[in-house]
Amino acid sequence: MAKIPVSFHVNGESQEILVQPWQTLLSALRDELGLTGTKEGCGNGNCGACAVLVNGRTVNACCMLAAEAQDLELVTVEGLAQEGTLDPLQQTFIDYGALQCGFCTPGLLISSRALLNENPTPTEHEIRLAIAGNLCRCTGYDKVVRAIQAAAQGT
Repeated sequence: MAKIPVSFHVNGESQEILVQPWQTLLSALRDELGLTGTKEGCGNGNCGACAVLVNGRTVNACCMLAAEAQDLELVTVEGLAQEGTLDPLQQTFIDYGALQCGFCTPGLLISSRALLNENPTPTEHEIRLAIAGNLCRCTGYDKVVRAIQAAAQGT
């Protein structure tokens, strides 16, 4: 089957790539653009490792076709840092030890960033709801929640 062109903005840059009609956004980001921070965990939208921001909303990139991203604004974990400076969430994840193996971290960061963009002062309950779609087998989530709270407080 012939590839189709798709144009979108990712991490502030215009991109145009050729994709198979059935190719997922996750595959296009990783294989066509080399943005390997976004991880494939389950491949069916249950783990959140592949979370990216699409027009400001968290989307599991394994469940979205690349062609559906036409003319949309995407942010991957690579796009969180600006001009060599970590996003405050990235820094608090480091400071609070909110990662262990790191496989789920990109998705947790994206989900957390979406939450803080919408609600800069979330409660613990709101934080836990926002990251409920991100599975982690290592951390137990408490350090993740504390890191998100610290980022929200600007500490």
